[in-house]
Amino acid sequence: MIAVPLSLRSHCLQRLSSCRRLHTGSVLRSEAGISNPAEYCKDLVRKHDYEGYLTSQLYPKRFQSGYFALRAFYIELATVREAVSQTTLGQARLMFWRDATKDIYNNKPLRHPIALAIHEATRDNHLPLYHFNRIIETREQELHNQTHLTLESMISHAESTSSTFLYLLLAMLNLPSSTFAHAASHLGVAQSLTTLLRALPFHASKGVMIIPAEITAKHNVNQQEIFSKGKSSHGLEDAVFELATVANDHLLTARDMFKESGGRVPPDAMPVFSAAIPVVSILSTLEAVNFNVFDPSLQIRDWRLAWQVWRSYYKRTF
Repeated sequence: MIAVPLSLRSHCLQRLSSCRRLHTGSVLRSEAGISNPAEYCKDLVRKHDYEGYLTSQLYPKRFQSGYFALRAFYIELATVREAVSQTTLGQARLMFWRDATKDIYNNKPLRHPIALAIHEATRDNHLPLYHFNRIIETREQELHNQTHLTLESMISHAESTSSTFLYLLLAMLNLPSSTFAHAASHLGVAQSLTTLLRALPFHASKGVMIIPAEITAKHNVNQQEIFSKGKSSHGLEDAVFELATVANDHLLTARDMFKESGGRVPPDAMPVFSAAIPVVSILSTLEAVNFNVFDPSLQIRDWRLAWQVWRSYYKRTF
């Protein structure tokens, strides 16, 4: 028999005990979510998407559970790339969701809080499976290619994620309008671009430049310098300005879709288009700091945002 040193045996027992506690806690959280999927999704959005949680309050009560289910699904997929250490692990998670959505539409939802919550939402609303699959496929492509060479590629990605999520919300509210869809398409692009600009310091810390290469090359951005020093430069600010201008142009196009009504959005659709208010806030802050994405103010919650969301909702404009 091989003698195991007492100190080593004690260390192993401690590790084993720690793993058991972690596993037990995970199981308990999962079971709690399964017993109340709607509350699980609401809590996930509250913790990880402050702006999404703010606008959730504008949806009629009967649609709020559906909104939280869809938003939780979107957050879950959007964070896959950062949550895994290997591409294959990310692919496995996305394959899970591909199978999960298919099972939902076969009326056999998996025992996962988000899957159960989406299944509940589909019982009362027509939510096209195509939109779910489009988001999943785009997030899978993201695992293999984290950067964009062209602005066109970046906009296509935004349409397949942010815009498609807005299509799901319009479907949930039963608003089959080409005007709404067109406006949502542009708003989704604006939302995606501004969110990525605000998150540029995080991605740069991981050695990833989220601004398309054709724009950074035009402004002579030294990416390695940005990655190593973690601060802005004149070239980067010009590149940020160009991408922010594209986002603003898409926001203006979304607004123009409602010009026949004086810019006022129909009441039933206003909860969806309230997603524009955080976009306006980010763009305004970027302008105020001369498009320096490393300015700390961009990472601080705007205390005026809740009031701006409510004001916009009651004025029915964005």
